[in-house]
Amino acid sequence: MTYIRYAFWAIVAICLIFIGMANLEPTTLSLVPAGLERFVPFPTSIQVPLFVVIFAGVAIGLLVGFLWEWVREHRIRSEARARKREADALRREVDRLTAQKHEGKDEVLAILDKAS
Repeated sequence: MTYIRYAFWAIVAICLIFIGMANLEPTTLSLVPAGLERFVPFPTSIQVPLFVVIFAGVAIGLLVGFLWEWVREHRIRSEARARKREADALRREVDRLTAQKHEGKDEVLAILDKAS
């Protein structure tokens, strides 16, 4: 299974390298529209290869998607934590009641009863 995972990531890496090599043309990215550049005191455009724009767009999209899912699942995670706390409390109570039931009895019989 490990080899399949490595083969998959090798194919993905080769595809990304091919995409990067096919899109080496410089592209101008502008922060503001052309008419508003005179009102901004700092440079608003940069020349970068096209593959940088493509990969940055994919990376930003993935980050936004992960953040969106994390925020969306907050209710589910908090409910799971509450249920875990409740289950732990019930488990402690069962252990306490079992210890009370076997108080004063033979330890071997208490262990056998607890196992069953």
